[in-house]
Amino acid sequence: MSLLSLTSQALLDRFASQDPTPGGGSAAALAGALAGALVEMVAGLPKSRTGVPEEREKLDAAKASAEKAGARLRQLVDLDTDAYNAVTAAYRLPKATDEEKAVRKQAIAAAMRQATEVPLETCERTSEVLRAAAQALAHGNPNAASDARTAMALCRAALDAGAENVRANVGSPSLAAEAPLFLARLETIRAPLESMLANPSRK
Repeated sequence: MSLLSLTSQALLDRFASQDPTPGGGSAAALAGALAGALVEMVAGLPKSRTGVPEEREKLDAAKASAEKAGARLRQLVDLDTDAYNAVTAAYRLPKATDEEKAVRKQAIAAAMRQATEVPLETCERTSEVLRAAAQALAHGNPNAASDARTAMALCRAALDAGAENVRANVGSPSLAAEAPLFLARLETIRAPLESMLANPSRK
């Protein structure tokens, strides 16, 4: 069953439980998905900032971008949990013989790689939502400006949380050789967003 098919109360209870999943990675994707939903709402309102056609075009593009990225982020809520569960399963593989140890080592590396790819994609998709939120704030109905800023705040949380999960996972010995590549990809995603994250428009 998908986590997002649960009631809000049940989902929060799952996060609050002692089970390792869902955890921070799923929470990051959920924050990004919430941001995407807010951007869809703001960009879809019939009134733009000044009513000029160019604003409507930009808002329509922002809405489409947030909808597409948000849909993927909803999937990533579950995919992050699946990835972590796969890591746990890999560590539980038998290791009594050299052959079993080799199989287990490969399984752990593959699972850790996927567990790192998922939060990295969460950051990628969230960056798209953040850019759409900035457009919604700049061109959308001023009465919904606080909703656009809330979406941006959620994006900041999702990006920080996703990055935390990437950094934690690349610390695994099984990813030692790939860690610099993952971190470089993360920096490529985050670097262009720093000014936007630090100084959201107050229009």
